Amino acid sequence: MNELLSIVAAARDRPHAPALRCGERTWTFRDLAAMARRRADALSNEIARDRPYALVGSNTLETVLTIYALWEIGAAPLLLHPRLTRHERDALRVNADQNGRMDVPAAAAVLYTSGTTGIPRAAILARDAFAASAAANAANLGWRDDDCWLLCMPLAHVGGLSILSRCLIARTCVSLAPGFDAIGVMATVNAQRVTLVSLVPTMLAHLLDRGWSAPSHLRAVLLGGAHAGARLLDRAVERHIPVLVTYGLTETCSQVTTTPYEERHDPRPYGAGMPLPGIGVRVRDSHIEVQGAVMMERYWTEPRLARGDWFATGDLGSIDARGCLHVHARRNDVIVTGGENVYPVEVENALEACPGVTAAGVFGIDDELWGQTVAAAVVIDPEVTSEAHLHDYVRTHLAPHKQPRRFVLVADLPHTRAGKLDRAALPRLARVDDMLLGI
Repeated sequence: MNELLSIVAAARDRPHAPALRCGERTWTFRDLAAMARRRADALSNEIARDRPYALVGSNTLETVLTIYALWEIGAAPLLLHPRLTRHERDALRVNADQNGRMDVPAAAAVLYTSGTTGIPRAAILARDAFAASAAANAANLGWRDDDCWLLCMPLAHVGGLSILSRCLIARTCVSLAPGFDAIGVMATVNAQRVTLVSLVPTMLAHLLDRGWSAPSHLRAVLLGGAHAGARLLDRAVERHIPVLVTYGLTETCSQVTTTPYEERHDPRPYGAGMPLPGIGVRVRDSHIEVQGAVMMERYWTEPRLARGDWFATGDLGSIDARGCLHVHARRNDVIVTGGENVYPVEVENALEACPGVTAAGVFGIDDELWGQTVAAAVVIDPEVTSEAHLHDYVRTHLAPHKQPRRFVLVADLPHTRAGKLDRAALPRLARVDDMLLGI
C-alpha cells in the first residue's frame, strides 16, 4: 500500500506534530492514528474491498477518522454531500449498489459529479492520482514547518478532500471547520495561525464584506470552484489578500492550473493560472482538455481512461502567450452558484416528478454575490399545484444549492426546430416576466 495516505505511517514519521485542530482541541498524528485504528477495527466487518463505503462528507472529526481508517485498510469512501436531502442520498446509494464492483484496487475515493443527462456519474480517484496532485500543488506552493491549512469547504467536495490528502501526505496540520462562516473563519485564521485557506469566490466576498484583511501569517488563499470576477480580485488586491486563482475538476483530484505563488499579491494578469507540473492543459476549438497522473481512473461503470489520453473537460477557454489559462465558460449548461455545480437536467427531473408540473426548464441568472442563482420556467396545472407548493416541494427533494430561487410560470417552454428544449431562450422568459411585473 502507498504509505503517503497512511495515518499510521504519518504517526511514525511525525508522532508529536500537530495534525488536526478543531475548535479548542489539537490532535497529533499519533493521536489520530490510534483513533483511526480503532475506527478501522469497527469497520472491518462492513467493508467490501471492491465497493466503496458510503459516507456523508460532513466536516467532523468522525468523518476525518473514517476516511483515515478506510485509507489505512485499503478501502475508499463514497462521499455524499451533507447538504443533499435524504431522498437524494438514498438515490445515490441505490445507484452505487446498482453499479456493482468497482474493480479499482488502489481507489482512494469515489465522488459523484452530476452528469449533463441528469444521471450522476461517479468519478473513481486513485491513491496515485491524489499523490500526483499533492506533488503538483507543492511544486508551486511549497511547504513550511508551521503550515496549517483551514478546511472550511465540504469534505464531500474534491476541493475539501484534497486539503485532507495533501496535508496527510505532507505530514502537516489541518484546521477543521464545520463549514463556512465569515466571522468564524476570521477568528480561526487568527487564533490558530492558519497559513493556507481554500475558498470559493462567494466565501471570499463575504469575508471582504466583513472588512477582512489578511494577517501576516496567512501566506495564500486558494480561490477556485467558480469564476473569480475582476471586481472581487480588485478588492482582494486592495486588502493585500494573497490569492492564488485556481482551476480544477473532480476528475483531476482538484487543481489543474493556478497563479504562480510569487504572484499571489496580484493574480489578476494570470487568469486561471499556469498548468501545475506534470499536468497537461491544451485548448482545442475553444474547449479545455487536460491530461496527467492526476486524472481519475474512470467513471464507475464506464470504460477506464487510457494513460496519457486527453480528457475533455467540457469547459471553454483559451491559453495566452505566457501559457496562462483563461476560462471563458464552465461545462455546457452547468450553473455554478456559490462554488456548487448544478446541472439543469437533474433539477428538471425533480421538478417534473412534482404532481401538477407538466414541464420544466432550468437556467441560471447572473448574480454578483453567488455568480449565478438557479431559476426555473415551469408549465403547471394550477388546479393541482402552485408556485408556493413548488418552493415547498424542492425544499424536501433538492439540496439547497440546487433549489430554484425563482420560478417563472409559462404556458409552454421554448423548443428548437429539432423539438429539443431551447435552453438559450430560457433566460429571456425571466426578462419578459420582469417587464410584466414592472421590475
